[in-house]
Amino acid sequence: MEVKKKKLITGLGIVALCASLATPALATNSSNGNLTNPNQEYSIKGFTDYAEMVKRLKQIENNSQGRVALKVVGQSNRGRDIYQARVGNGKKVVLIESEIHGNEKTGTEAILSLLQFVGSSNSPEAKKIRDEMTIVALPKMNPDASELDRRGNSMTWAEVVAKFPQLEGTRTAWNYYTGVMQQRDYTQNPGFDVNRDFNPDLNYVPKAADFPGNSAGSGWYITPESQTVRDVYKALQKEFGKVDVFIDLHHQGQYYVEGTDDLVTMSISAKFVSDPRLPGAKFAEYAKNYNLEFSKQINMAAYNALQSIGESSPFNNITLYDQTINLPGTALGSFALNGSGTILFEVRGQSHTLGQKKRGQLVKTVETGLYGILNGVADGSIYQLNPADYDKIPKTSSRPSL
Repeated sequence: MEVKKKKLITGLGIVALCASLATPALATNSSNGNLTNPNQEYSIKGFTDYAEMVKRLKQIENNSQGRVALKVVGQSNRGRDIYQARVGNGKKVVLIESEIHGNEKTGTEAILSLLQFVGSSNSPEAKKIRDEMTIVALPKMNPDASELDRRGNSMTWAEVVAKFPQLEGTRTAWNYYTGVMQQRDYTQNPGFDVNRDFNPDLNYVPKAADFPGNSAGSGWYITPESQTVRDVYKALQKEFGKVDVFIDLHHQGQYYVEGTDDLVTMSISAKFVSDPRLPGAKFAEYAKNYNLEFSKQINMAAYNALQSIGESSPFNNITLYDQTINLPGTALGSFALNGSGTILFEVRGQSHTLGQKKRGQLVKTVETGLYGILNGVADGSIYQLNPADYDKIPKTSSRPSL
């Protein structure tokens, strides 16, 4: 498909844009909202908190006539239950998780809405999805971070060493937060970036020699939250042979569609690790599992669904996330190496920069992308998409083009 061209800034638009950059609270020329004010505290009351999520999940299960099965699959480090919701009886397996970072909340709202529809609707669309696939969702899978409204979980290095005595005397992991991160103070309540605690070796046991590590390396499964996701993934592998699709729902900062002054509504990506199929590549032992082309088809299904919503709407402002990253220590990187087709959703604005502003728009963006994927898998159309079209999706820019 041909990716539509975006408008460029010219003439008086440049003057208006420069004025907006000088005053962050003012609107840009884009229809996609305002610049954020770093000195403002944003409300998140419009999002579902942990207790509300548990109540809603139980209501969805009760109203589904047995179609939705709810299960506690683990506990957070502070003892909160981590829930799995499962719907559908098909052979194709789709695993979806949200809030691995607790200040990235729209994914949970989208998952709850999806479970309600797929679990209770008698529509041909919902029935087709249930018949063709098994959807396993982990909403709010880092509940301690969610309740603290921050990126990292709540866990000390001493607690890690207590669980893994072989790490006594080693340097703390590089992803251990003890200072200020994204306007949240971890000094009295430290924690880990759980999304850097994954390893392609699903049976990995932490080794002192692997610490402190770095962003380009693998994680260790030292947090109970990452262990829970890993265990769910392994159980699905055992039951079905593989997890066909893994979807990870995130937020990002404020970016622009390259060549325009349009604020990005959501970035997507199929690529998280260096291709293990290349000569001399790291993780070459996973080369036979890796299917970047299918991941690109998954991304195109989401992209096409969003492009279908009206000309020049915020739902069209979809870009490719950074394609140079190499993050085998993320859930996406690890599961891609284990054979899953993968997609990253990164909607605009974490809670410390946007709060619940644009909540409805951003949740609809996630939902639209999800249904694009699910319907594409259900009817088989996703397998007919051209992976090469993925590279035509607009790129992300850190500033508007002048």
